[in-house]
Amino acid sequence: MAGELLAGYIAQARLLADEVLFPAAMAVDRSDSVPVSHFDRLAEAGLYALAGPAEAGGLGADPSAVGPVLEALAGGCLATAFVFAQHHPLVRMLNCEAGPELRDRWLEPACRGEVRGGLALAGVLPGPPKLRAEPTADGWRLDGTSPWVTGWGRVDLLRVAARTADGRIASLVVDAVDQPGLTVTRQRLVAVDASATVNLQFERVIVPADRFASIGPHDEAGYGITNLRAQGSLALGVAGRCCTLLGSSPFDDELAACRQALDEAEGDAVPVARAGASELALRAAAALVVAVGSRSILLEEHAQRLAREALFTLVFASREGIRRSLLARLTPRP
Repeated sequence: MAGELLAGYIAQARLLADEVLFPAAMAVDRSDSVPVSHFDRLAEAGLYALAGPAEAGGLGADPSAVGPVLEALAGGCLATAFVFAQHHPLVRMLNCEAGPELRDRWLEPACRGEVRGGLALAGVLPGPPKLRAEPTADGWRLDGTSPWVTGWGRVDLLRVAARTADGRIASLVVDAVDQPGLTVTRQRLVAVDASATVNLQFERVIVPADRFASIGPHDEAGYGITNLRAQGSLALGVAGRCCTLLGSSPFDDELAACRQALDEAEGDAVPVARAGASELALRAAAALVVAVGSRSILLEEHAQRLAREALFTLVFASREGIRRSLLARLTPRP
């Protein structure tokens, strides 16, 4: 993707964040769900097409290019950015893993933002399988639970990853709607609650054969590495908004350094860089609370919202490497 074109989309994301998302962020923070109009504006700006191929109306962006857009949007409203972030892995699956039938049916609408994606990836989590997939005569059967599914009521399709009996990962496309055997329980969050994150309990949920995308090995050690850059961008967005509200400060240089660390990190350095972004968001939010003073604990103040969102970035989509790095940063040394 050409640098000038990507820069244009990043600029659009920043404009939407400043003029649409941030002015509404306090109202969204108290809402049950992010308004559909927010996602419509992102679709109108062409942002749902970031991860899609040019031949399907996408922008052909490298996965790392999604990060700067997410950072900009998260600086406006983390709940909106968090739901939006779930879409791009679905697009990449449709483009790179799914067969012609799924690709032809869903990829172009997904790139236009007419069909919006979410994730139910419990099958790839480390440890015993939380979500299991068993082939049937006419498709697949899902059993188990996926505890953190974001955007319920705002997404149309779920990219589901479930463990097979032989330890592989089956990727399926499932409608994000109530259906037989599926129990939906709302998760209430201290921050970004408007993301409408739910727990899904699957009991003999049948997925037709034409919704099968792919099957492959379960790489427990490498799980999530490719998504950590984008996840770190959400923390950078929170830190960046704190920097803007604080005014010029040494946090500005730290933000640039964290962004560079995420851009350049490879392998085991990626979780460390991701932890650094969340730790910066926490410190910047704490500084903003102190700078604003006693007003910062009022529910209508951005400072307390950003402080809660910084806490959220410490633990969402976390992995052991991130946890260890954060504990090392936050624990006093002798």
